[in-house]
Amino acid sequence: MATELSKNFETLRWEGGPDGHIALIDQTLLPVEFRVIECHDVETVWRAIKTLQVRGAPAIGIAAAYGVVIGVQTAVDADDAAFFARFTQVAEYLAASRPTAVNLFWALERMKQVAQRGHGRKRPREIAAELLEEARAIHEEDRQMCRAIGRHGAELLGDGQGVLTHCNAGGLATADYGTALAVIYAAVESGKRIAVYADETRPLLQGARLTAWELRQRGLDVTLICDSMAAQVMREGRVQAVITGADRIAANGDTANKIGTYGVALLAAAHRIPFYVAAPSSTFDLALECGDSIPIEQRDPREITHGFGRQTAPDGIKVYNPAFDVTPARYIKALVCERGLIEPVTRERIAEVLGE
Repeated sequence: MATELSKNFETLRWEGGPDGHIALIDQTLLPVEFRVIECHDVETVWRAIKTLQVRGAPAIGIAAAYGVVIGVQTAVDADDAAFFARFTQVAEYLAASRPTAVNLFWALERMKQVAQRGHGRKRPREIAAELLEEARAIHEEDRQMCRAIGRHGAELLGDGQGVLTHCNAGGLATADYGTALAVIYAAVESGKRIAVYADETRPLLQGARLTAWELRQRGLDVTLICDSMAAQVMREGRVQAVITGADRIAANGDTANKIGTYGVALLAAAHRIPFYVAAPSSTFDLALECGDSIPIEQRDPREITHGFGRQTAPDGIKVYNPAFDVTPARYIKALVCERGLIEPVTRERIAEVLGE
């Protein structure tokens, strides 16, 4: 029997007209505190992206698009030159917030195209209104892509299976049901019984803080495990599939996702468990030949030495803290995007499905 999942949170939303602002969930406070913060200036949007108050590649792109609208509000009554100087400044500023999630740059490029179409033909205030419409379109398209990803991916999961997921690729990372979690949600809504294993995802615990919280909010069967338990859970036969999201996918299918994903993919291969990646077409960066070219964000060492405010390492210790790793395409059974399944994961099949 099909099941309708409840939805009682909205990751981010636009409030008002062209002079409005973003309201978003501060994800750094979950699961202990649920707080919505308001972003009235571009600096607050940049900080929200940089500090992971909003995170997940699709949600970052949406926030950046709205951030452009907020950023140009101070120049809507200026002349063309001043308005476009401000637009360029805002776009470059937001682009510097996080380097790995390609959706950020994809969304900013769409906003740039809208601005350029109006240059010399429309007044700044009219262009600003069109920028808001484009941001809203990006937001709505992501909602539809989430649902389509879920529909295409649900067939990969069988009734009664255990599914492991890493980091958070759910509604908190997108405009709606998410990417990886959309596949799980759609499978459950079709009547399948799915047991989800969420690993905690160190060092910032997105799996423990966000995925476990989100799945419980929607009433799913979820078990939290430490990252180091994944191999044992697989060996015990509790997991029959692994599915994650992605922050950037190269032309050959190599996929960047939260640090630890590569290790999970290797474990899945060792246990002959299919490893799937779910992401919208906007996450593919076909300009990159392979994963070696994907920029990997390096984050603050204190995330490891002083996680959540408590010192857990010696003073002065050297720290290496990449936020992402790259899983080679050969370990990915299939990619799931809103246009369908990409299997096998090859350069040719990716180009065929994406129509590139």
